[in-house]
Amino acid sequence: MYETVYYAIGDIHGQADSLQILHGRIFRYHAKNFPNTAKTIVHLGDYIDRGPDSFKVIETIMALEKISEVKVINLKGNHEQLMLDAYFSGEKRAYSLWLDNGGKETLNSYRAHGFNEPSEKHLNWLMALPSLHWDKEAGLVFVHAGIDPYTFPHESDEIRLWTRSRVFFNPERWESPDLEGMRVIHGHTPTETDEPDIALGGRRINVDTGACYGGPLTAVVLAPKCDVQFLCAV
Repeated sequence: MYETVYYAIGDIHGQADSLQILHGRIFRYHAKNFPNTAKTIVHLGDYIDRGPDSFKVIETIMALEKISEVKVINLKGNHEQLMLDAYFSGEKRAYSLWLDNGGKETLNSYRAHGFNEPSEKHLNWLMALPSLHWDKEAGLVFVHAGIDPYTFPHESDEIRLWTRSRVFFNPERWESPDLEGMRVIHGHTPTETDEPDIALGGRRINVDTGACYGGPLTAVVLAPKCDVQFLCAV
């Protein structure tokens, strides 16, 4: 049995105030319900773009990494990759694509904090982020968009950052033997109801509840021997 409680947070998209509220609720919930168990917070990617304060979101997460009482795992999302491509690919089209997908709001956020462009510190931090966290003992797979149900865990980063495959969304069609007994937690595709999407008894859980479109920012709580719970912040 694994010895940590996981809290996995869906797509943030610049909603820094909601993120700080949700972090506070996680800490209070954990202290009340699991005072003697370790906690791990997983951010599932898409920290930037569309929302009002991408700069503050990244600063908040980087500060959380320095707190010893919690383990923090941060995954890369497709919007992080869009920004990295904009700055490192050397292609004008990549920069325009990023701006058209929320990059303008991100630039405004950095400029409001005194930076003309995303800082080198933030870009380097984003570049180093992994695309997958797999805790085999806990039976948990964390990824931004999804996995390839046929080739997992050998799919490309492109699939992990971008997929909306119908096969992935239907756990009954998962064929990779490595997915046997695994639960996949992801974001990327906003749910239609502003509520988490729970498929096949929780084999797949989508916690992108549309925070940048007026929905709540949601975290799923995954604790040993406990039912799945959710915490939210608007």
